[in-house]
Amino acid sequence: MNTITTNNKTIIRRGFTLIEILIVVVILGILAAVVVPQFTNAADDANDAAVRTQLQTLRGQIELYRAQQSSSPDLLGTGWTDMIDNDYLMSAPSNPLASSSTIAGAAAANVGWVWRDKGNGTFSLYACDAAGAEYSE
Repeated sequence: MNTITTNNKTIIRRGFTLIEILIVVVILGILAAVVVPQFTNAADDANDAAVRTQLQTLRGQIELYRAQQSSSPDLLGTGWTDMIDNDYLMSAPSNPLASSSTIAGAAAANVGWVWRDKGNGTFSLYACDAAGAEYSE
C-alpha cells in the first residue's frame, strides 16, 4: 500500500504492485511443481497395494478350495465360476492394473490374471498390467 502526501492531503492507494503479484505467482508455481507429482504417484501406489492384497486373498482362497475339494479349481476352463459357485469368492476379482477379471494361462493384453497349475500340488497366480506384463507381489 502506498501513501502519497500532496498539498496537505494524504492520498492512500490501495492494491498490490505488479512485483508483489509476480512474487506470489512464482511462489504458488513452485509449490504446485512440488506437490502435484506426489499425488500422481499416490494413484499408482494405491493400485499396486490393491493388486497385492487381491493376490494374497485369491491365493488363500485357492489354497482353501484345494484343501477342501482335493483338487484345483478349473480356472482356465470356467474362469472364476467354480470358485464363485462354491462360495470361495463373492464375485470375479477385477484387476485394477488391467481393468479386467479375465483369467488365462499366459500373460497377454486384456488379461487380468494368469493361472498356472504346476501339477505337483503347487500353482502360480499372477496379475497382468494393461500391456500384458506379469505382476507378482
